[in-house]
Amino acid sequence: MPTSDDGKRAYDLDRAYVFHSWSAQAALDPMVIAGGSGTRVWDHDGNEFLDFSSQLVNVNIGHQHPAVRDAIKAQADVLTTVAPAHANLARGEAARRILDRAGAGFGKVFFTNGGADANENAIRMARLYTGRDKVLSAYRSYHGNTGAAVVATGDWRRVPNEYARGHVHFFGPFSYRSEFWSTSPAEESERALHHLRRVIQSEGASSIAAILIETIPGTAGVLVPPPGYLAGVRALADEFGIVLIFDEVMAGFGRTGDWFAFQSLADDGGLVVPDLITFAKGVNSGYVPVGGVIISPSIAATFDETVFPGGLTYSGHPLAMASIVGALDAMESEGIVANAKRVGADVIGPGLRALQAKHPTTIGEVRGLGVFWALDLVADPETREPVAPSVIGALKKTLLSLGLLPFFADNRLHVVPPCVVTDDEVARALDLYDQAFSSLEG
Repeated sequence: MPTSDDGKRAYDLDRAYVFHSWSAQAALDPMVIAGGSGTRVWDHDGNEFLDFSSQLVNVNIGHQHPAVRDAIKAQADVLTTVAPAHANLARGEAARRILDRAGAGFGKVFFTNGGADANENAIRMARLYTGRDKVLSAYRSYHGNTGAAVVATGDWRRVPNEYARGHVHFFGPFSYRSEFWSTSPAEESERALHHLRRVIQSEGASSIAAILIETIPGTAGVLVPPPGYLAGVRALADEFGIVLIFDEVMAGFGRTGDWFAFQSLADDGGLVVPDLITFAKGVNSGYVPVGGVIISPSIAATFDETVFPGGLTYSGHPLAMASIVGALDAMESEGIVANAKRVGADVIGPGLRALQAKHPTTIGEVRGLGVFWALDLVADPETREPVAPSVIGALKKTLLSLGLLPFFADNRLHVVPPCVVTDDEVARALDLYDQAFSSLEG
């Protein structure tokens, strides 16, 4: 409970008037955050925390980066809002920068207010482009909390919200908890692709508009796909005339050490390019709500003479567009994406594997890349039984008391600092994780 006047007032106002997402309201005890800078946040009482959650895995450039703040301020002095029907310089500059980073194969950007409505509009585009209805997505996934996006989601949040039509789910690859009894990444990939083929055939390929997958499922556990899987999904989509959508809302814009996760996952088969990419979060680190769909030329051309029946009042909002320009320019000029790649390969990955070696009865698996990692926590390393929720609660409480703001999902500790994190900050976080696991194990 906060002790300062401002902290107590913030807490009391929240509990009196704010309705929180994904929560039973009466049980809430929210942490009050007063400010932040870089990889750190603090409360009104002066307690400081290393933010290894990046809030919701979105503050890629860090808190209060001056380039992004200044870009928003400058745009506010010129034009604070404009209808999406008009052209605006900030919007055009933002779209150009996004397309430059996506690479060949894309021609237009449709801007939304966030990741959920980006997925909504990508689904709409795929259905109109193909004239088909069904959307295939993975059980281990999260795509947003709007009508079609939440039903495309595979986890528990889908179940109370299943009001959209035409959604079918399948199992993607996950070697550590395989649905396919695989004994190697190659076998996992082969069997997962066979399963997806059978789902397509059983549902009727001619009824399927899109395959929607997180390039690297994030909230589901940072599930880096095995080599060959994305190429196999691309081949299936091509074979059956299905639009392939990569959801890069969480994985995009530096999180994996490249501008996009599909670029990080290029293997011997080359770069696997989707037809549509959805994005949000890291494109401007959440400083202003924004998202969008990156569109291939063939799909964009479908609407050259046909009206696209979708739009948003704040599509391409100039403050959001300016924040994108400021964020992407700073990330490039300051080598922030390259830092994420290096620190992941040289510091976070080796450090987490050493942590696993020190706590083998609790840390079942370490997986990830860039600044996008997860520890799969187990009660029994042989059976791989997940730890109980009470264990997660104890770990969270200990980490907060040590000065680290963590990100937990189910039985996993996600290690997801901003892309600007330093080697020293990672070393500090690893020490705090070690202390928390040691206290847990007694």
